[in-house]
Amino acid sequence: MTRALWVAAVLWIAIPVVAASQPVPDPAPDRGALEALLAEFLAGASRNDAAVHDRFWADSLVYTRSTGRRLGKADIMKDVRAAPPAGPNVSHTAYSAEGVRVHQFGDTAVLAFRLVGVSGTDGGQERSEFLNTGTFVKRDGRWQAVAWQSTRVPLPEAEARNEVAAVDAALHAALLAADVKALEPMLHESFIWTHSNGVRLTAHELYGQLASGRLRYLKLETSHVTVSVHGTTAVVRGDSQRQRSANPQTPGSGDPEAFPIYYTLTLANDGLGWKAVAMHTSRPH
Repeated sequence: MTRALWVAAVLWIAIPVVAASQPVPDPAPDRGALEALLAEFLAGASRNDAAVHDRFWADSLVYTRSTGRRLGKADIMKDVRAAPPAGPNVSHTAYSAEGVRVHQFGDTAVLAFRLVGVSGTDGGQERSEFLNTGTFVKRDGRWQAVAWQSTRVPLPEAEARNEVAAVDAALHAALLAADVKALEPMLHESFIWTHSNGVRLTAHELYGQLASGRLRYLKLETSHVTVSVHGTTAVVRGDSQRQRSANPQTPGSGDPEAFPIYYTLTLANDGLGWKAVAMHTSRPH
């Protein structure tokens, strides 16, 4: 081998070693700051902290929820400020992130991750998951989210049925105990209860009857309960034996004995847990 060939061979072998020893620049140099920002935001969102929301979202935000609703920052801040503070008897959601990926393009960055929300009171919890993608812009050294897309990860059908069945059982237990605080997180604000005699009762009317003692149950048992889930909507059908000690339709008297009814309960899940939106009860002929 000539000297020239020998030198060429040595250089050919050495080049990959030299190249491999060079540090590879991080394509997302602000990765740590962005991950810390996300963690701070999720902790604040879990306690419904309006100041954290205000810092995190840019004024020009466009947020597309998993339900298809599109929001701006003003809409989010309004909802946050209107929500009750988290407490032992108030349904709340604790948020965390899994599998965070960061892609940075100068002063623009994209975060993709799985958002996990665990909601409920001390009496029971529900888990929901979303695939979230957030776009951030850095202005004056400060990162803020300018766009957000959330897609709900559907629960396995068996797990969803179990969650709905648990809400149904808890709802009837709250009615029997006349526990308005326990009942409120389970009813949507548009809830309507249609009785077999044609009387329609809103959620707030039901709360008032229970709180005042005008409606009281001595017995409230369910049986033959079936649950069907259709995406974010669920239907519960069952039989029930009921007896009231106080009936608002006949003040001063209750039911002399227990009576059977059929009931149908419709629930919806907007990503924050299952809530009853309608119930229909009727007596068998």
